[in-house]
Parts: sequence; structure tokens; C-alpha cells
Amino acid sequence: MRITITARRFKLPENIKNYAQREVMRLEKYYDGIIDTEMILSWEKFYRMAEIKMRVFGTTLTAQEREDDMRKAIKLAIEKMERQLIKYKDKKHDFDHEKAVVPQVSEEEQTIPIEDEES
Repeated sequence: MRITITARRFKLPENIKNYAQREVMRLEKYYDGIIDTEMILSWEKFYRMAEIKMRVFGTTLTAQEREDDMRKAIKLAIEKMERQLIKYKDKKHDFDHEKAVVPQVSEEEQTIPIEDEES
């Protein structure tokens, strides 16, 4: 998995960068088909924003959070992404629509002998 971290309107401290990388790497335990992850951290006047764009096989998942603390924004965005990955994995591996439909035969139908019509 390739991880790209971008800081907008501020210089990214090394400890925040390491924290963000650890948290993103932790997402691999939910779904191992992650191709690419881009995290955009921005600093606005009254809040901090963390946005995660994750490319997985077939789609792109996005999570965005605003908080007054950067670590808290990252944590909440990661939690959103966890839920999306779990939902995506369940949806991808749900094969109920592909199972063969076998008609149910009641006990009465099983015991009724079939009569041959010979003329």
C-alpha cells in the first residue's frame, strides 16, 4: 500500500506524520486489497481537517473530519474509514445473490407416489 500525506497551510511535524502513517497502516487488517491511500491534512483558522482518500479494487473510499486537534481529526477520519472498509468488504464478499435457489419440497409432496399414465 502506498501512503501519501499532504499538509496544507502548515508545516507537518514529524510526530503527526508518524502518527498518521501508523493509523493508516492499521487499516490493512480490515481489508488487504488497499491499493493507494492519500491523506490530506489542512489547518484552517478555527479547526483542523483530515481527509482520507483510499483506492481499493473497484472504487475509491473517502472520509473527512474537522476537529480542533489534528490528532483527534485523524483518529475520527480513520474510524470512519474502518467502517467503510468493513462495509465494502462485506458487500464484496456477499455471495447470497449467486447461490442456487432450490425449491423446498414439503413432506406431503415427498410421500405422494407418482402415478404413471399408461393408456
